[in-house]
Amino acid sequence: MDDHAHAQTIDGYASALLAVARAEGDLAGISDELFQVSVAIGGNDELRETLSDARIPMDRRLGIISDLLGSRSSATTVSLVEMLVSTGHIRDFAEITAQMTELAAAAEKKVVAEVISAVPLDEATVERLAEKLSAVTGKPVTVRTVIDPSVIGGIVTRVGDTVFDGSVRGRLQELREAWG
Repeated sequence: MDDHAHAQTIDGYASALLAVARAEGDLAGISDELFQVSVAIGGNDELRETLSDARIPMDRRLGIISDLLGSRSSATTVSLVEMLVSTGHIRDFAEITAQMTELAAAAEKKVVAEVISAVPLDEATVERLAEKLSAVTGKPVTVRTVIDPSVIGGIVTRVGDTVFDGSVRGRLQELREAWG
């Protein structure tokens, strides 16, 4: 599949997921669940390979999704993830959910910020970050959080192509580069 066809496929699935989430009346909740699932699957090579392995019977792969998400996610989210597994697009899950988030934000004239921290951030902190990022970008900001212990402390924020690295890992890297 060439790059253009791949991009169209990603857009198509992102639009479909967005339409289902809107139809369910829980765009924010489903979008957040899909994002968190995509981060979990993206961070686990063995799980991603298993879910995309055509040699493993489909009912077994769908059972894995049901076991992993059944009690933690809405039935709609589970169904959408199962659809991506059954259509062979689970490898594109991160791209699809990122595009879905961008489409939803664009429709609401918002910007999406991905915030990576070593520990979970409380709601008040996320709201303060959204306010500050809104002031910087001049647009309302939707914040998506990712937990990554390798940042050690602080946060890394990505808004579009711009990255603000306020992590301990980033500072250590700067020191290494400065001291050559």
